[in-house]
This record gives sequence, C-alpha cells and structure tokens, in this order.
Amino acid sequence: MKRGNWQGRGDWGRADQRRHHNPDRQRERSSHRSEEYRFERGGPGTSQNEPSPETASPSLSQSSPAPELPGFYFDPEKNRYFRLLPGHNNCNPLTREGIQQREQEGRRVRLLEEDEKPRKKSSRAGLNSTILLQKRHLGLVPETSYCRLIHELKVSSMRRHKLEVQSSDSSSPNTDNFKLIVADSACERVFTVNDVEHGGCKYGIMNFKGCSEGSLSVEMCDNLYFTNRKVNSICWASVTHPDSHVLLCLVGVADTPGCVSLLPASLFSNSNPDQPGMLCSFKISTAWSCAWCLNPQADKNFSTGLSRLVIVTDAVTGRRQTYGINSDVLAQQFALRAPVLYNGCRTGEIFSIDLRQRARRGHGWKGVRFYQDSAITSVRILQDDNYLIAADMLGKIKLWDLRMAKAVQQYEGHHNEHAYLPVHVNEQEGLLLAVGQDCYTRLWSLGDGRLLRTIPSPHPAGKDSVPSVVFSSQLGGRRGLPGLLMAVSQDLYYFSYNSDYQEQRGADA
Repeated sequence: MKRGNWQGRGDWGRADQRRHHNPDRQRERSSHRSEEYRFERGGPGTSQNEPSPETASPSLSQSSPAPELPGFYFDPEKNRYFRLLPGHNNCNPLTREGIQQREQEGRRVRLLEEDEKPRKKSSRAGLNSTILLQKRHLGLVPETSYCRLIHELKVSSMRRHKLEVQSSDSSSPNTDNFKLIVADSACERVFTVNDVEHGGCKYGIMNFKGCSEGSLSVEMCDNLYFTNRKVNSICWASVTHPDSHVLLCLVGVADTPGCVSLLPASLFSNSNPDQPGMLCSFKISTAWSCAWCLNPQADKNFSTGLSRLVIVTDAVTGRRQTYGINSDVLAQQFALRAPVLYNGCRTGEIFSIDLRQRARRGHGWKGVRFYQDSAITSVRILQDDNYLIAADMLGKIKLWDLRMAKAVQQYEGHHNEHAYLPVHVNEQEGLLLAVGQDCYTRLWSLGDGRLLRTIPSPHPAGKDSVPSVVFSSQLGGRRGLPGLLMAVSQDLYYFSYNSDYQEQRGADA
C-alpha cells in the first residue's frame, strides 16, 4: 500500500514537471489574470493514464457541465469562463442579470417558434374533439363538461394574428406603448391606456366588430385624451345605462393633485354630438384601486381603495362612507347578488364590506376575513358569490370558498415578485388567465387548476412591455369571435379559436 501511494505521488510529480515545462501551460496560467478562462477537456499535455485534475474529477468530463466558479460564468458555446461584474459596467457589461436576460430571451424565442406550429398538443393526454364527440353521443360526458373540454382544445390551438387598428387620422399611427386595456361587459369596446414619451399617458376607446366573413375589425375612436398623471386603476361604470362611463384613478404629480374621474364613453367619439353625459371629478387622491357596484341596492355607488382607507361614494349625490383600515387597498371588486365589496390589501388580508351595514362602528363592519402570504394584486368574484380568486405578489393564485374562508384550489405557474398584475376569469369557458412578470400569458382550467397553455410575448420581455389581455367568447359583441386579445408594446394581437381566420387573413395579404 505504501509503495503504491508513493508511486502515485511520483506520477503527480512528473505530471507537475511536464506542466511546468510546457509553454502552453505557462500561457494558460497567465491567462488566468485576464477576464476570460477556457475550460479544457482532455487538452494537450495530459495523458490518459495520468490522474490529472482534468480526467480524475467526474464533474469535468465531457458529459458533465462545467464546474461553477464563484464570480465567473461559463459560456458553453464559446467554451470559456467570463468574469461577472457586480451591477452594470460600460467597459464590460457582462453581469449575472444580463446573462439571465439573454437566457430568458433565448427561451422566449424558442417557445415563440414552437407556438407558431399549426398543431399543438392538448394539456390532457388523449383529449381530442373526435373522442369527446363520441363520448357525448354515448352519454358518457355531461353537456357542461363537454363544453369546457372543447374550450380547452380550442385554447390549445389558438394562433396569433396581428390586428391593424383603423383610425380617422391614418397619418399618425400609434407609436406609444400599451399599458392597460379593459373591455366592457359586451366586449364591444376596449378602453386603452398608453404611456407617452414625454411622461404621463393618453387614453381612448377602441371599437371591435365581428365581420360576417369571420374576421375582427378594430377602430380607434376619434378623441384621445392626454394627462401628465399616472393611471392606477380603471373600471367601466353603469351610470345612465350599462357601461355608459369609465372610472379612472389618477395619481397626482407635482402641483397637480390626484383625483378620480368619471368620464362618459361618448366623450371619446364625435359620432354623438349631443350631450356627452355626466362628467364628474372627485377629490380622492392616490387611489390604488376602484370598483363599480352593479347590484340594484347600490347601483350608483363606486369604491376606491387608498392607503389605510376605503371610500364608498354615491356618484349621483356625492355622499361618502369611509372605512379606516391598517393597510393599503390594492384590489377591489363588488359582488353581483349583494352590495358587498371585497378588498385585497398590501398585508395579504382579504376582507368584505357589506354596504347594508354602514351603521356599524369600529371594525365590526368587516365580514369575511382571510389572508394570503403577500400583497394582493387582484380579486375576482365568481358569479354565485360563493367563491373568490385572489392573486398576490409571490405569484400565488388561489380559489377561496367564502363560506368556509378556505382555499380550495391553487393555480401553479404564475410568476410575480413585485408587480401589480390582474387576473381574468371567464366562467362560461371555465378559464382563468393571468400575465406574469416574465411577460408570459398563462391559461388554467378554472375547475381543476390544470395549466392549459403558456403563451410567450411576441416582444422581448421587459418591465415596460408586460402584455395586457382580454379574453371573451364574443369579442366584438353578439356576432363577435371567441379568443384572446393581447396588447403589448405598440401592437395589438388576436389569438383566434378558428384556424380559418388565419388562412383568410393570409389570403387577403
């Protein structure tokens, strides 16, 4: 044993002598002072019978990845190590953040190429329209389940198409990035908010119409409005008739105070030269969220969520009711069957306020209360008022049973760390949608939480290019088309259920 060990030490010594006298090895050692390092596998000056570091360690074999060195990044394409610098540097901009962005962009491009393929696999094994139709005829699949599964198949096969927005002023195309789009209840109009270069934003309304030949037309209304204030939240309001107005929460800038504006939708079009309708501005500064009540018992009331305060206002009389809390209210929505307001807070608390019990004092007015682990970014009430979907800044999306105040379903895959991102629910198709901070749009089955599809953004990911989406079974009204509407950067895209839509538009081109 001792002799064998001595021989091994001798082999190492001879190997060290060969490396010492090899000029290539000297140059390699000098290169370690530079910012590039090469990872050699079985290079010159190494014998197969020698237990050298390059061959003795299994982690450095050809079938294994390069070892991680603190402060360095290995590029497999160039077969080199590169030094990582903290933060950004003009001389050598190679940082860990830049490397991650490059890898994410490469993944997005690959997924985008796969998404362009005409045939996509369903998220459920063995699910296709032929089998579903046979089971339906045999009575093995209930009608509701059949419709839900058909929608899942359609979602898996949706294809992207870029829409051209028609405008009366064709000489000035849209050059500003979309920030937010919100559709009315009929999905005939979409309120848009765009960031402008000099600061602030502009907002207007786009009209959608489903054509008889199976296409979707988009027209921008004549009047666009500009403001130097930031739009925090938007919802449609039914003052004189359904979706007659738009409610905006504007944040103050410098000497311009914030406010909540109630704008008539007819204000954005020149086709109605008559009275545009009631135009109001309420002195409510720094509102994080807003919601309009559709219940007949409080159908002219709207709510605003502020820092440590909830304000419920009658839009006609101006009467207010305030509720003091201990957190910022980032998300709100009214129930349909009762005048009950649900609020999501920065602390992760979700609680309800029953407007019929305004006489209560202290914190006795709080109804249902439960918590998630991070700040709530969106709350959505299902139509039966027994379930609520909440999303937070940890990327968790949960379905809560309000009767038990218990989470009964979780939707995995959403990505969020600190952004204010909404979720969208379409109960008719049994779908849940959300755009993550990574700019991917994900669709889940509302019933069992299965991730049905992940759609990459057509544009490179960035904090200023997070897509905003609308999903409907009737985009454009009664004769509209089902599918997904996506606004990202300066472009508008439509993901159609019907593959013929793509062929027709391609033929026209």
